[in-house]
Formats: sequence, C-alpha cells, structure tokens
Amino acid sequence: MSYADRPWLARYPAGSPADIEAEYATALDVFDAAASAGPDEPFIYYFDKTLTFAEVDRAATALAATLVAEGFSPGDRLAVYVQNNPSFIIGLLAAWRAGGIAVAVNPMNKQRELTYILGDSGATALLTLDDLYVDVAEPVIATGNTSVRTVITTSPLDFQTRDDPRLFEGVARRRSPGTVDLVEIIENHDGTPLPAPELSADDTAVLTYTSGTTGEPKGAMNTHGNLAFNAQTYRDWTGLKPGEGVLGIAPLFHITGLVGHVMLAMLARTPLTLAHRFAPDVTLDAIREHRPVFTVAAITAFNALSAAPGATPDDFASLRILYSGGAPIAPAMGDRLEKVFGAYIHNIYGLTETSSPSHGVPLGVRAPVDPASGALSVGVPVFNTVVRVIDENGDDVPVGEIGEFATSGPQVVKGYWNKPEKTAESLPGGELRTGDVGFMDADGWFYLVDRKKDMINASGYKVWPREVEDVLYTHPAVREAAVIGVPDEYRGETVKAYVSLRDDATATPEELVAFCKEQMAAYKYPREVEIVGELPKTVTGKILRRELRQKQ
Repeated sequence: MSYADRPWLARYPAGSPADIEAEYATALDVFDAAASAGPDEPFIYYFDKTLTFAEVDRAATALAATLVAEGFSPGDRLAVYVQNNPSFIIGLLAAWRAGGIAVAVNPMNKQRELTYILGDSGATALLTLDDLYVDVAEPVIATGNTSVRTVITTSPLDFQTRDDPRLFEGVARRRSPGTVDLVEIIENHDGTPLPAPELSADDTAVLTYTSGTTGEPKGAMNTHGNLAFNAQTYRDWTGLKPGEGVLGIAPLFHITGLVGHVMLAMLARTPLTLAHRFAPDVTLDAIREHRPVFTVAAITAFNALSAAPGATPDDFASLRILYSGGAPIAPAMGDRLEKVFGAYIHNIYGLTETSSPSHGVPLGVRAPVDPASGALSVGVPVFNTVVRVIDENGDDVPVGEIGEFATSGPQVVKGYWNKPEKTAESLPGGELRTGDVGFMDADGWFYLVDRKKDMINASGYKVWPREVEDVLYTHPAVREAAVIGVPDEYRGETVKAYVSLRDDATATPEELVAFCKEQMAAYKYPREVEIVGELPKTVTGKILRRELRQKQ
C-alpha cells in the first residue's frame, strides 16, 4: 500500500471531496469577502459588546493607516502581544492591510522571551496590552536593542463595559509615555483612506513561534495561502454554516486559535466569542449568553470546563461540533467528557508548521482505538494532504509499523524565519518532518504514539509515555497524568508518572502503580507515581513533560 494512494480517503463521508480548491488567495481576501457580504453582521462577541465586521474593518484600517504614517512598510512586522481580545484581530488585520506581517506573541512571555522574539522577527511596531507594556515590554524597548519604533497599547477593558470582576478586578487603564492608545487611533483615524496592499498566497501572513523545546524558538512562516486553505479545511470538514458561532477557547496567538477560531470565523462569516483568557466559569457564562456551535481546544480545557461550578448538560447543548487538538485524547477521558457535553469530542491533529490541522476525525465518525496500544486515532489526513510514516532514512515503513510522520500539503509552511539551515533540516523538499511518532493502520487511520524526544528507553525496551498515561486515565480517581523517563542505575531509564486527582476521589501512589502493573508489560508500568495538585501546562493547555523532566 502506497501512502501516495491515500487509503484514508475511504474514511471520508460519502460525497466528500478528496481535494478542495482554496476560494481565496490571501487571508485578507477571506476577511474582505465577509466584511463585504455581511458588514453589519456580528463578528466578535466580547462580554456585553458586539463588534460587526464593518466595525472591525474600520478599526483595523485606522490602525494600518497609523502604522503607515509612522513608517511601516510592506513586509514590515507588527508584533501582537495581547490576550484573546478584539485587539488581536484588529492588529492582525492592520498588519495585512498595511502590507506587512503579524508576529503572534504569547502573552505569558517574559522579558527574555520577548527580547528574543522582537529581535528575531525584526518587528518595527508593537501592539500590546497596557499592563504587559509596563511590566514586560517597556524595559525591553528601553534597551534600544530592538527595531521597534512604534508602540500601540490597548486595555483588556476596551471594547466592553461589563468589567467582569472575575477577570478584571483591580484592572485599570494604564497610559505610558511614548505609546499610542488603540482606541484613540480608531476614533481619530476612522475613515482614513489606505491603498489596497499587494499580497499573494505565498507571502508570509504571520510568524508563529514554536515552543523551542529542543532549542531556541523558530518563527514559522505561515503564509496567506496556508491560512486561507486551512480555514477552508476547518469549515468544510465540520460543515459550519454562517451564523453558527465559534467559541474562542484556544489562545489566539497559537496556531489553533489563529486558524480554528479567527480565520474560521472570517471564512464562515460567523461570530467569534472571546473572553480575554480562558477561565472555566467565565467561559461557561459566555456559552450560556452567546450559544456558540463549534470550538476546538486542548482536552485539558474541555476537562476544566466540564468541572466548572454549576455546569449542566443544558449549558453545553449548543456546542454540537467539538474538536480537540494539542495532545491525543485518552479514550477514557473522551468517554467521560462525552457524557458531560452531550457531544462526541473528535480528535484533530496538526502543528504550527501545518497551520493547524493535517489530520482530523470526520464529523460524526467515532475514532477507532488501536487494540494493541489502546491509542485513540488522531484521524485521517485532511483534504489535499499526504502523510507518510518514515524511518530514520526517510523511507516509508510498512503499514502498522511505527515511524515519524512526514507531511505534505497546502497547509505546510514554507520555512522558518531567517533560519535556512533549520528549514532545510525540517522541510526537505517542502515535506515537513514533524518529529511526531506513530503509525497508520490498514484502513488509513493514523495513531500518534509520542514525540521522538519523549520516548523512554528502559533496559533497551521502548516505552511511549502516552500509552502509560492512557492506562492511568482509566483509573476513576485520575484527573490528569504525565509520564516521563527518569535515570535508573539498573535499567538506564525507568518510568515515572505524575498524577493529579479528581476533587471527589482519592488514591495512593502504590495503588496507581499496582493498577498499571495489572494492565501493562513489566517494562512499561511506572515504578514511581507522584501525586501533585496541578501538572504544568502551556497556555494552550498542553501538559509540559519537559518541566517535569527538569525537576529530576
């Protein structure tokens, strides 16, 4: 069986095409089409305020005109350093409207990380929350070691009046010398004419920085064509229709939020619900108020939302299209959450370098579980996409054998910003070597085993942490689990598990070790279990095994 034959196409729903043709060349074209077709339709719900497509368009154009007046030229970079606020989308569109590139910056970044990203991207302008400017960005800019010439500040209190105390207690607007206020720009430059930029599908739209777990972060060059194509993948894969709202749980700076929330809402011409940052109780109220239909988020976010005080199945009734990315779903957790949400949570898989999805479980289809490993499939390759499973030499491995995923398709980035050697290493011939290890079964379903770097070598036996974690998730007391390898004099490495427990349950480390021992080969089960209150996570909700390894 050849991967190029795409055996997974048989898993597509009847009538679904194998390939799609992108309707729009650029991400800005996607937005302009929505703003033209439905200017007065809601685009963003932010607490008690609604911003229409036309209002966002005018705001972004006003900011773009200000940037251009300050010397921002086509190809320049605007760093956007905010939370899930309307200002993120306004900044994104403004960068494109001015012919430039947006740099998506994690709002959890501190001075060292911000210094690196501003320096690596060469950003000449910065849009930031006012408190982040005072606490983090101002000292970085003051060094004079960046190219930033223009700083625009915004407040999380902008574009709403509710001032929810659960998020905003004690928050006040903070003006700083040498900065320009975004709301004032919108008020003072509304209607300022601006020539249409010359953009193409191959132009970089956003620099999204990888986490840097194996070295310094790299700026993936997500092109306009990448974003426009994968927005259409989300829409056509899920069948989302105009007006069927999107819930913005994933951080917008992350590729999942950027494409699966912002770009999808633009293309589907549907409102996006934002709430500054993910807080389960606040998000629950936003669901009750705005009744979104679709979301994609880390499974840890679904887990937290399901435990929000006062949550009932009726609260989640509108959310009938659910997808989870960032990490594979443990089958036991998926079953439990389905009972809470009343809808099946489909797996979806991709990377920053694939502009979000490369694989997904078709809507309405239940992913199979591999009988040997217990892994839940991450889905099948999406439209226009070929994924090979390869060995260390880059050759295809037989069906069912484990290897590295290598992905080709319209969503794959063209490279890393100013890093030709890293580009050549990770994208030989334009095919992405993902670093993710797994296999494809005879029916074309793909199963993610783990990251290559996370594999544990215990006395010469390979142990994949995810398999051990999946077993732990079947224990009724376990809320979250993470497994790592730790040094062992006899075995070289041995298996250690970190576990957090559900609020209404108890379990001892010895009990959990015995539980795994009953279900796993002797070399696989954890020799040590440590119970913790919370596991370390990224802002997107992905559990950080590397932080646990650093504790050893």
